Amino acid sequence: MLVEVLKLEIKLFKTLPSTQNYLVEAIKDGTLKAPVSVLTLEQNAGIGSRNNSWVGEEGNFYASFAVSLDDLPKDLPLFSSSIYFSFIMKNVLSNIDKDIWLKWPNDLYTKDKKLGGTITKKVNNTLIFGIGINLKQNKNAYGSLQGDISPEELLDKYILALEKFPSWKQIFSDYEVEFKLNREFSVHIEDEKKSLDNALLCKDGSLIIEDKKVYSLR
Repeated sequence: MLVEVLKLEIKLFKTLPSTQNYLVEAIKDGTLKAPVSVLTLEQNAGIGSRNNSWVGEEGNFYASFAVSLDDLPKDLPLFSSSIYFSFIMKNVLSNIDKDIWLKWPNDLYTKDKKLGGTITKKVNNTLIFGIGINLKQNKNAYGSLQGDISPEELLDKYILALEKFPSWKQIFSDYEVEFKLNREFSVHIEDEKKSLDNALLCKDGSLIIEDKKVYSLR
């Protein structure tokens, strides 16, 4: 289990420019070592998908985690890590908001509105993944969770879910059923917008769109 076996360290901040940048640099310079998580109550220079910004006010969820590659499930395709960690969070959030689903490969939605997402980065033998979620209405114009939970409570629940470290096969079997919700949406592939209407989801988490295999490198 992640908490008991890996003894996950938790660093809490009132404000940070970006949990992801902070943790990446801390892992690189040896200030922190995996397994560790960083939670800030407010951030003003967060990173979203395709290097877009993800900033927000106090009360929303801004966290990053560092885990050794050796501790990941042996069947997890590394390029599908965003799907893996996002879907675990989706399962946690579904107990609060039944309309939560995961848009390939890393965006959390409530109905037709994005409320957050995940980014991943490999640093040597460590995988660092950041998750940002609007727990309440935010000035960033995205959706928000239809429920009431604090960032600290959500962190606790997410860590408890990570304790199980489910296999990729487990996560994928559930995600495969839910994937139909993607059909009315699009995804950016190499800066081009591609419809997911006829996309084929492969067992490794990649997609086949217009006869081309696309990987979830986010």
